[in-house]
Amino acid sequence: MRCAAPGFAVLWVADNNNPYGIPAMTTRTVSPQAWHDSKRYLWLLSPMVPGIAVIAFALYLAFGWGILLWTGPLLVYVIIPTLDWLIGEDSSNPPESAVAQLENDSYYRYIVYSYIPLQFAVTAVGTWFAITGNLQTWELVGLIFSLGTINGIAINTSHELGHKREGLDRFLAKLTLAPVAYGHFFVEHNRGHHKNVATPDDPASSKMGESFWRFLPRTVFGSAKSAWHIEAERLQRQGKGVWTFDNENLQAWAMTVVFYGALTAWLGWPALAILAAQAAYGISLLEVINYIEHYGLLRQKDASGRYERCQPHHSWNSNHVVTNLFLYQLQRHSDHHANPVRAFQALRHFENSPQLPSGYASMLLPAYIPFLWYRLMDKRVVAHFNGDLSKANILPQARERIYREWNFKPATAATAQAAGGSAAAPVTTGKYTRYQCPGCGFVYDERQGCAQEGFVPGTRWEQIPDTWSCPDCAVRDKVDFKPVA
Repeated sequence: MRCAAPGFAVLWVADNNNPYGIPAMTTRTVSPQAWHDSKRYLWLLSPMVPGIAVIAFALYLAFGWGILLWTGPLLVYVIIPTLDWLIGEDSSNPPESAVAQLENDSYYRYIVYSYIPLQFAVTAVGTWFAITGNLQTWELVGLIFSLGTINGIAINTSHELGHKREGLDRFLAKLTLAPVAYGHFFVEHNRGHHKNVATPDDPASSKMGESFWRFLPRTVFGSAKSAWHIEAERLQRQGKGVWTFDNENLQAWAMTVVFYGALTAWLGWPALAILAAQAAYGISLLEVINYIEHYGLLRQKDASGRYERCQPHHSWNSNHVVTNLFLYQLQRHSDHHANPVRAFQALRHFENSPQLPSGYASMLLPAYIPFLWYRLMDKRVVAHFNGDLSKANILPQARERIYREWNFKPATAATAQAAGGSAAAPVTTGKYTRYQCPGCGFVYDERQGCAQEGFVPGTRWEQIPDTWSCPDCAVRDKVDFKPVA
């Protein structure tokens, strides 16, 4: 159960209206009653991914066309990029007056939920058919990649649910990760990546000059290590060791063991090989998106040595319509990092956020080919920093080469300083007993404590570690919290 003081709405509107301290987007003022989401029914495309697989499978049984078993890769590498090119972009935002209406409309939540039963059904039936269908090798490979596509995209469903406060959503977020065997993503993404994004400390932020193939093992193993450390630290505050079922990593991994174990008991050991292969590909889909999202971008340190707060220019974005429909607007990544608990249908475009040349789906193939990726993206990183590569997140081994290539001399660059100056010290006076996260509205109440985080009732604000971050958004640290009466 999540901890939060009563009396505060789930949607924290006041700070979210201008989360970065920049001018608001130009939008036509419309009353919530008059505004209508023109994409309301198009959002159904995301849960349609496993549905498309069901249709392709039925057509394969009817006509025997082996290419239909490659529907997953064809969807992400050919169909969606082509549709993005044909349909183009949409940078419009919902008016702030409609955000509460959007957030409270359960229709959008049910869209996300609907992916999960189809995902499990297709994974089970697909594994069965891979073993019993007498497929040719190229057909079997296509089926494995299609299963991996479904479960790789499912990680985005888990991503959307994992940022919510409700217990059911957070449980389903872990459950959705079971078929892809990446349960620790629930912990590391929410409480690691969002805290350390666009810094060298983040295993899920790629560095300029780092190929995807070098990034992949670093992020896979680094994320698992980070998730384990995050939970060990939280459980230590509760007086527990890591080998307890209160460890959310173990909870999520156990779901994979149960699911894989059930299919292996039903279909035999070959099922385990099929499941492992599709999971590996599904994980690679997540991580190539991670590779794209923050490539070369770096948060600067302020005078106190603390990283500046994540801002619009710390994520690569895209407004290509079709990819956004399939991925719950994940491409509006700057707003997501500012407001992790904001629902996908309410995410906004910011004019000063770095833009990719195309949608995430179109960027997958270039990301796999290092020289093509560097040719496409390195010039954009250089332009983003106005030529000052001392401000970029660069692979240390590639720094000298990149400096030479772009004729950059570090001695001529100004020292990078974060906007906003140094952080203010947290208030520790006994006058207050409640402290609020200015980003998402979470309230820590000394009288209630926060059992989930290991703080018993009566734990004073001064006793909470300075390294502690908001348990709901992870965007703000203890130093950012404001006292409330």
